[in-house]
Amino acid sequence: MLRGRCEAHHSQSAATHDATQRAKPSPLARRNSGPRPYHPPVPTLTRRAWAKINLALSVGPPQPPGSPKPGWHPICTWMHAIDLFDDLTVEAAAESRYELAWAEDAPRISPIDWPIEKDLAVRAHRLLESHAGRPLPIHLRLAKRIPVGGGLGGGSSDAAAVLQCVNALYRLGLLTGTLRTLSQSLGSDVAFFIDEAPSHPVHDTAPRPAIVSGFGNRVERLPARRADSLLLIVPAFGCPTPAVYSAYDAAPYPLRASEIRALAAAFGPPTGLFNDLETPAAGVAPALAPLRAAVSAATGLPLHMTGSGSTLFAITASRDEALELARGAAAVPGITAIPCRLV
Repeated sequence: MLRGRCEAHHSQSAATHDATQRAKPSPLARRNSGPRPYHPPVPTLTRRAWAKINLALSVGPPQPPGSPKPGWHPICTWMHAIDLFDDLTVEAAAESRYELAWAEDAPRISPIDWPIEKDLAVRAHRLLESHAGRPLPIHLRLAKRIPVGGGLGGGSSDAAAVLQCVNALYRLGLLTGTLRTLSQSLGSDVAFFIDEAPSHPVHDTAPRPAIVSGFGNRVERLPARRADSLLLIVPAFGCPTPAVYSAYDAAPYPLRASEIRALAAAFGPPTGLFNDLETPAAGVAPALAPLRAAVSAATGLPLHMTGSGSTLFAITASRDEALELARGAAAVPGITAIPCRLV
């Protein structure tokens, strides 16, 4: 059962394409163009869209005016998927229709109150239509579990899953590198979730951990770690990413890529973790620091922040400890505690 449903129809006559005026293929499409045999589309595909955490995150100063990406921040981050996911179902249809709703077992429910055309899953579908230069009508159903706006990458993961599913559904034949390049227009986290499939192009395997650098466009896969247990602490409020980066710009740090790589290469449970956006996020959301102190006191564990916030996490010794600490953390008002693990 799904809750908080948001549904929209996307008629091809009202879309960015129609029978008489189609979008021009992008340069990438032209490089991938050529005669291809027609294959009828697969009727339905399903895929998990996994959440992520930034185990460590270094952010460099913004690029100066006149540079290729003025105002953009170079990053180096150690990213890892966790066992929290949205469920995506995509099937071929006569015209596009999108349904977004919370899954019945979602750990935290919040309003789905944004315009459907701004959802990253919908934008990913329309991006592929524009790239292909023709309609790719689908019925998209998304059962959400990943909390919104907390730095867990739910929207980016949904977008990556749509790119991969529609590519397979319509047999577009786009390679992983092409999908990653296309994804840069959707957000810097999307490329992390586009991993090479070990067998079938659509599968439920989580993306492998990675060092993500540049502007999110360089993804270096790492060996899978043991399944470290975590406790996620999700506040009732978010930290708007643009505001956090603006606060960071007041006192930027040099990029510390070598420190990130050393942390990722170390054996044993992750230690020495850091996030350059923690102090700016606490300035943007003044409730974050006291909440963090209260949860740390209740659990006896240090807390770290993922992404630009507001979600916090602690590394625990076991799944049982994570469950026990979640019960203790529940005494702190205004949070949702979610036991999970690295995958």
